[in-house]
Amino acid sequence: LGVAGGLCGVPMAAFGTALIGNAWALSMFGIGLLVRGQGIADRLGASAAALRPTAHLDPALVPHGVMVGAGLVALIQVGSTLMRHGPGVKRGRDGRIVGALALGGGGFLGIAGLVALLSGVAYGLTPRMLVAFVAYAAFAAFLHELIVGLAAMHSGWFPAFAIALITLLIGSLCGFPMPALALLAGLTSATGPAFADMGYDLKAGFLLRGGGANPAFEQDGRRQQLYTAFAAFAIATCVVAFSWRGYFTHDLFPPPDRVYAAAIRGSAHGSVAWTLAFWAIPGAILQMLGGQRRQMGVLLATGLLIVNLKAGWAVLAGLAARAVWLACRGESGRSPMEIFAGGVIAGDALFSFFSSMKANIRIHRH
Repeated sequence: LGVAGGLCGVPMAAFGTALIGNAWALSMFGIGLLVRGQGIADRLGASAAALRPTAHLDPALVPHGVMVGAGLVALIQVGSTLMRHGPGVKRGRDGRIVGALALGGGGFLGIAGLVALLSGVAYGLTPRMLVAFVAYAAFAAFLHELIVGLAAMHSGWFPAFAIALITLLIGSLCGFPMPALALLAGLTSATGPAFADMGYDLKAGFLLRGGGANPAFEQDGRRQQLYTAFAAFAIATCVVAFSWRGYFTHDLFPPPDRVYAAAIRGSAHGSVAWTLAFWAIPGAILQMLGGQRRQMGVLLATGLLIVNLKAGWAVLAGLAARAVWLACRGESGRSPMEIFAGGVIAGDALFSFFSSMKANIRIHRH
């Protein structure tokens, strides 16, 4: 069914995800896809701009503003959840999470500083601007992985490009020079997908190993997965080292790269800040209403950032099928439904993989 849907141009992965994911989050995701796909978001942006002509609101930045508000609230929600136990958070599972987040934040600070030094960007900045750039780059990378990870966990979609573009626009408003902005785009773009993918892998391993029933076996399994990830990273580095020149020679750049370049060349002005701030308000409110578990604001913004009308209908169709299935079969039907959903997603993934391979072969022949 997944392959058949792919042949018809229907994103069956979205349909399958709707059968197993959080219903509230995916409802917002589907609504966001439909609102963007039907052009409603653009019309809302144009209406707001007409009501406030002095603010010079940009209708094209409605989804980005919603994501800014929802993302900031999501960050606060994660922090408050980790700290709600007070001094006791230092112990146990929550303590390990806090330690991991602190280690990650420190690592991003170090990486941002190292990248600035090795690239030579640091030598073109004043000491104050250098400190500001390193701090902002680390925060942007940390926020990027958090939001992309949450969105991927609930919907299976990575809004990595859009989040990186948001951090790029804000960085431009901060006055960072073009080379620094280029590094910022690369650094933030690299964090979210890697974080989400590793989360997928570790959670799949956790389920296959019995859900942590054997702690020693679980720890060893995670360690083996980490070694495998390092090996894959080394292989990917070699592949890029040997293949990048051919791609560059044939002007084979992914579309997001061209958008980043255009955003860096263009100077962000006050209307960008006003637009992001204006539309951040509804995003923040929705995220607060939904809470951390539902992630309604983040998922609505994720849908708004993706132009895929068919995916929106597929998500809503999946949610409707899920409701009917559970109404007829009850909780006993949940396991077969999840197995069916996994098959649909796998079929769609296989179709996408072989389609992309076929397209790449055709490009290289020409």
